[in-house]
Amino acid sequence: MAQKRRPLYPIVLLCVLCAATCTSSSEETPSPPPVAKTAPYADPPAREGARRLRVVFLGNSLSAGYGLDPTLAFPALIQQKVDSLGWPVTVINAGISGETSAGGLSRIDWLLNDPLDVLVLELGGNDGLRGFDTEVTKANLQGIIHRTRARYPEATIVLAGMQVPTNLGSTYTSAFRTLFPVLARENDTELIPFLLEDVGGIKELTLPDGIHPTAAGHRIIAETVWKTLGPVLEARLGAV
Repeated sequence: MAQKRRPLYPIVLLCVLCAATCTSSSEETPSPPPVAKTAPYADPPAREGARRLRVVFLGNSLSAGYGLDPTLAFPALIQQKVDSLGWPVTVINAGISGETSAGGLSRIDWLLNDPLDVLVLELGGNDGLRGFDTEVTKANLQGIIHRTRARYPEATIVLAGMQVPTNLGSTYTSAFRTLFPVLARENDTELIPFLLEDVGGIKELTLPDGIHPTAAGHRIIAETVWKTLGPVLEARLGAV
């Protein structure tokens, strides 16, 4: 059933990673179905005994599942998805509420101490909401990509696109929106066009704070992520 959209500003506010106090969520309206249990394509021909792929979500409160049990956040739902398919994949949720692109850059080296096959880079939303220079945000994200590939040349990078409110001005809004596809093209990464597609600004899919997604919202985000990540994992598993 189609949901009534709100203006863009609350859409982007879903990316806020501030430590704002969140009251208990009220009873949700009927939620969308959970992440599908069956694959839209055949299982990849991974060799028996092959090591598990490690997928790291480097993000903010969206990845962290702010206001919810972490098992309801979309990275955990992705783990449930691969488990249901019998794929040897381990998902690491490195999301921290309040994280900026600079914060992610400062801790990427620590995260790279362990093997990494796929990096889902979900950062930049807070930068935009705070009006940070888009060139600085781009440089920070570029730094994360560069350090990841320097350590693990065969790693696949998946960049999650975001948007900012129109009240920051059309010039800034446009520059921020195009930052992600440009960065993905320049680095030949995979791109999730807009992480909050079909979730942002929909009252029934946000917590009482009006900012963060509900469990139902995270299920939709998981489906959005899977459209890009699923084929990536299938290809990686077929190659190991």
